[in-house]
Amino acid sequence: MTLERLYDVTEQAQVNFIGYASEKERFDLAIMYTDNFFGKPLVICMQTGKSAVLSADDLDHVEQLMKSFSIKCREQAESFRACLQQWLPQISTQEQY
Repeated sequence: MTLERLYDVTEQAQVNFIGYASEKERFDLAIMYTDNFFGKPLVICMQTGKSAVLSADDLDHVEQLMKSFSIKCREQAESFRACLQQWLPQISTQEQY
């Protein structure tokens, strides 16, 4: 088996660690802002280790948030979405290649 190196990038990244709690749930998140991923930050749930590359536009897709972060009920997904809204940037659509 031959492996071809696709990329090897080192950078200084800004990371915000945020925590939110309500009566029913708690979210401990790391949001990594990077020059990779077309400007979208990497969101990591510190409790489950689940992660996704997200922008504010992606928050409109609650079902995808539920799938990406293994959230079982829509109410919890809406709370998760509300936590992320103030931290994720709007990314304008651009051609990638």
